Amino acid sequence: MKQIVGGSLTDNGAGLRTNFVSERPSSFYAELYRRDGLKGGHVIMLGSGNESAAKAALGAYPGGLHVGGGINATNARSYLDAGASHVIVTSWVFREGRLDEARLAELVQLIGKSRLVLDLSCRVRAGEYFVVTDRWQKFTDLRVTQATLQTLATSCDEFLIHAVDVEGLCQGVDLELVKRLGQWTPIPTTYAGGARSLEDLQQVAQASHGRVDLTIGSALDIFGGNGVRYEECVAFNHQQPGS
Repeated sequence: MKQIVGGSLTDNGAGLRTNFVSERPSSFYAELYRRDGLKGGHVIMLGSGNESAAKAALGAYPGGLHVGGGINATNARSYLDAGASHVIVTSWVFREGRLDEARLAELVQLIGKSRLVLDLSCRVRAGEYFVVTDRWQKFTDLRVTQATLQTLATSCDEFLIHAVDVEGLCQGVDLELVKRLGQWTPIPTTYAGGARSLEDLQQVAQASHGRVDLTIGSALDIFGGNGVRYEECVAFNHQQPGS
């Protein structure tokens, strides 16, 4: 299990910056989340060779985790059968910098929209947020807008959106993006990127009017961070309406 600086991830691994490498197996974290009733955690495969570790986590918490990284129409069902509640898909539904609607429709037909999370992780260009694919290195022509979210919400159950420019830096969340997502998204949405303190959980909840969830990674003590204690996050989560 690793925590990385998102914008440093490339196909060949050159320049990769890693915040933390765990000595514990993936199943340890899955069992921890299961114990504390935390659903929807993300198991992301950063390149090939991680399939066994991913499935070990899914098996340790059946129905409690989402899995992403290299998911496509060929393998999506196998990860659901292994215990994932949802699969997370980005790059496979984009080709040549554009959304491939036929591929998206194929995936929905195969597994159903209720088991699909679309990852619309984005970077800023010319003051707007554009979806990026292929380890967050390639810009697409798809802007993150209200119209985009409204349209794609008909094909998935949730959105996962990393603010790639601040991912893994622990220097604060992109509140402008959070505000926009809170105004625009019609379905459950999780934001990731830059979280460094318990106050960030509160800020995201306030800025989005409770419509956007926050993922905390590198700042969390169980992932080698010193900004947030895992127990504090669990307590915050259990205090939220509908938790």
